[in-house]
Amino acid sequence: MADLFAPTEPAAPLPELLRPTTIDEVIGQTHLLGEGKPLRVAFEAGRPHSMILWGPPGVGKTTLARLMARAFDADFIALSAVLSGVKDIREAVERAERNLQAHGRRTILFVDEVHRFNKSQQDAFLPHVERGLLTFIGATTENPSFEMNSALLSRAAVYVLQPLSVDELGTLLDRAIERRLPALKLNPDARKLLVAYADGDARRLLNLAEQLDVAAGSRQGAEIDETFLRSTLAQARRLFDKGGEQFYDQISALHKSVRGSNPDGSLYWLTRMLDGGADPLYLGRRLVRMAIEDIGLADPRALRISLDACETYERLGSPEGELALAEATLYLAMAAKSNAAYMAYGAAREAVKASGTLPVPVHLRNAPTRLMKTLGYGREYRYAHDEPDAYAAGEKYLPEAMGDTRFYEPTDRGLEARIKERLSYLRSLDAQAQKS
Repeated sequence: MADLFAPTEPAAPLPELLRPTTIDEVIGQTHLLGEGKPLRVAFEAGRPHSMILWGPPGVGKTTLARLMARAFDADFIALSAVLSGVKDIREAVERAERNLQAHGRRTILFVDEVHRFNKSQQDAFLPHVERGLLTFIGATTENPSFEMNSALLSRAAVYVLQPLSVDELGTLLDRAIERRLPALKLNPDARKLLVAYADGDARRLLNLAEQLDVAAGSRQGAEIDETFLRSTLAQARRLFDKGGEQFYDQISALHKSVRGSNPDGSLYWLTRMLDGGADPLYLGRRLVRMAIEDIGLADPRALRISLDACETYERLGSPEGELALAEATLYLAMAAKSNAAYMAYGAAREAVKASGTLPVPVHLRNAPTRLMKTLGYGREYRYAHDEPDAYAAGEKYLPEAMGDTRFYEPTDRGLEARIKERLSYLRSLDAQAQKS
């Protein structure tokens, strides 16, 4: 009779059951594991080295670390930076000491989400990595150059892992069905949609396939179509990490597509971020920034249209308000471009920093009191509206020490072309006035 009180081992999930046991079973990352590529060379040479594996979730970071421990007959110690602290690091180091002294065995210390360790925790690895007591392998979804200590980075090779392609995910799905899910039958459309839901993430694909297999159990072997798949699986979000590497990469792509006057790319990245869960009003604020920075006075309407899109979203919400954001994005993409105002403001800021507190020219000073008028404040100021063409030709408006410094140089695009003509005409009047 079975012991009712005996501990029950949880059933391993499909990703764990299908975890590769050799590097030849690994799907994807051919740029690292192909013939003559860095990680294959390390495996074949039998010489492990410390490294950072950087890539999105579900691309094989943990699998590669485990395979290294097996290939090099090393003790594998796994820590999660989310749950571990300096005490866990100390215990891992002590275990590595015992491995080396008692058995002459190597130790591989694997730290998942290593970017979550603070500086002191990352520093705790350094002396033990330097003397070769342990081989350090860190896994991270964030850019190591931003999130990790330079001292630790200098002692570890950084390898960038890529999301799995559609073909690679298809190969993985075939393996899962063949080995573990023989009853799962998908028609071509359902298969394509399942792979799309995975979005380059092998773990997500296998979890979704396992979930679908359970739901399809009552269908008695009937083929699964797209309708059944959509009704069974909650729609997976695209790869998107608010505040993380993916977030800033996609914002950058949106901004550069607008700046490059490409409406299709602009609309794609806006929609991609909305689909991924980005705050629509955050995206609206970015559109306002683009209108100011990249369009400026070449088309001043762009700023008002961007602000209107934000206000429309605030009133209508989702999904109706998102159409206003899309419309503004397309307008910005096709608007005439100029960063002249942006550059002029930057130049003015630098000039202010460099020149210090220069006095306001006397003729431009305010004179609300008799004393100030006696001192000459505002005496020689020329009221522009009383001058021909409402322009006081030759008048000076900068501190004397700055001479004829110019910050704003309009372009030949959009409304700025007309502004440039006007400015050129006014400057010619100044030149005539100075001659006379």
